[in-house]
Amino acid sequence: MSAGSELIAGRWRRSRYSNLNGDDCVEIADHIPGTVLVRDSKRPHGPALALPATAWVAFVTALNR
Repeated sequence: MSAGSELIAGRWRRSRYSNLNGDDCVEIADHIPGTVLVRDSKRPHGPALALPATAWVAFVTALNR
């Protein structure tokens, strides 16, 4: 499976803080060990960021402070 197909076939989930209209939503997928994928839900076939899981944890922790 290529990196591109990993992005499309991933198990994406939307933030529970996203609004009900589906606007301005971030989706993540964490099915690749050590990596968290992040994308704009309005562009499911567009670009996605691939972040080290440790960087994602640090980011979410900082948001929760």
